[in-house]
Amino acid sequence: MSRTRILTGLVLAPTAVAGLLWLPTEWLALVAAVLLLAGLWEWTRLTGLSDPMPRLGYITANALMIAALAWAAGPNLFALKAAALLGVAWWVLALAWLWRFEFGQADRGRFRILKLLAGSLAAVPAWAALVWLHQLPGHGPRWALFAVMLVWAADTGAYFVGVRMGKHKMAPRISPNKSWEGFWGGLAGASLIAVLAVKPLGLGWDDLPVLVFLTIVAAMMSVAGDLFESLLKRHSGHKDSGHLIPGHGGMLDRLDSLLAALPVFMVGKLWLGL
Repeated sequence: MSRTRILTGLVLAPTAVAGLLWLPTEWLALVAAVLLLAGLWEWTRLTGLSDPMPRLGYITANALMIAALAWAAGPNLFALKAAALLGVAWWVLALAWLWRFEFGQADRGRFRILKLLAGSLAAVPAWAALVWLHQLPGHGPRWALFAVMLVWAADTGAYFVGVRMGKHKMAPRISPNKSWEGFWGGLAGASLIAVLAVKPLGLGWDDLPVLVFLTIVAAMMSVAGDLFESLLKRHSGHKDSGHLIPGHGGMLDRLDSLLAALPVFMVGKLWLGL
């Protein structure tokens, strides 16, 4: 499985990098929407929704929301900014949900509706944030790539440090393999990426402290995205969100961290003036 995981990553990572750097924003927006909607399809499974027609209806509703955002964005992209801000607000609330693991565990209709709403509040703002970053004049594609790569670096650092040094469990009821040592290793990996990205992003070295701060905050929130998907899986009794990607599980298993990190990174970039 580890060999399969590595080989799949060696194919997917260059493809993602090429798409982020060289696709026009309109095409990137379309590709990102398709991938996120595929992730939401798996999300419906984790909520206990099994009937294909309601699941298709949910996906259609989210596709229409994304289309409406694209249409209403306007010259100053206010709609995308507002959607990303809503996503940040949701992830702040999600931290409280993670603290109360039992909340929503019962298989009840109102909890299913709440989890489906959470899926929309996670996926649609993440799409808006990625598109906003990508269309920035000058180095937009590089900013979008950096936002994605900081999550990759955080995941990679957390994995290798956690495997070798992890002793103190972070959230044993939600994700037993996650450790505090891995958490700090992930932040270190993301910070290293920030140092390497200063010049490619068109920044000066005096901007480095602010960039590292934003990177660390986004990397921390990426952990919340990962943990929230793990919470859904624990509630539903599934090990993976799906089996679409060999060695990696489902699409949602690859997107969960990005769902939280992207809106936080975008809003933070605006707020900090980078």
